Amino acid sequence: MTLESLFEKNRAWARDIENRTPGFFTRLQQQQSPQYLWIGCSDSRVPANEIVGLLPGELFVHRNVANVVVHSDLNCLSVMQFAIDSLKVRHIIVVGHYGCSGVKAAMNNQRIGIADNWLRHVQDVRNQHRDWLFQLPDGPARLDALCELNVLEQSLNVCQTTVVQDAWERGQEVVVHGWVYGLHDGHIKDMRMTVEHPEALAVAYAKALSELKKRHTPQPAADSAV
Repeated sequence: MTLESLFEKNRAWARDIENRTPGFFTRLQQQQSPQYLWIGCSDSRVPANEIVGLLPGELFVHRNVANVVVHSDLNCLSVMQFAIDSLKVRHIIVVGHYGCSGVKAAMNNQRIGIADNWLRHVQDVRNQHRDWLFQLPDGPARLDALCELNVLEQSLNVCQTTVVQDAWERGQEVVVHGWVYGLHDGHIKDMRMTVEHPEALAVAYAKALSELKKRHTPQPAADSAV
């Protein structure tokens, strides 16, 4: 595919949008008023707007390798503050995805370059839950569990940022959520990590973590009837 074909696809896309919604781009340039901030992975297979069926202007997006939220990452924090203070988004959604190459590299101590330093944060999640995580079968099951654990921990990090804490303190409505997207079926799974205020954080995290472990822990087979 040549670069010229991208321009052609862009023009076709713009025509389609304008035909379906006349005047769309004229209105769009006047204002953006999204209700949602999506913090997701940079993976090209995870197109944020399309997954949730939203148009341009309806979803504010920040993406990085393995959907990590670090308290010293001024890029992510700036996006969050702009979304909360200026755009008045009501929901911040941390979205991981199964089959994440970054999570796999972190799990297996795979060296891939400068990103190794970034993925140390995912390795911290792995190490924090190592005793339970390494009881699971090696392979996809363990990787899926780490993808989910990473979403919970990064959602927790969002809640603990000064940006979100300040918003809650002044009474602004901001709800944090944790989701995981399935490349295999295109469906989003709610990790039940939903936090509306600081007092709910510990309980929400503990409950979400408990449900996560319950889903992944093999259940003993029921005794057959005599």
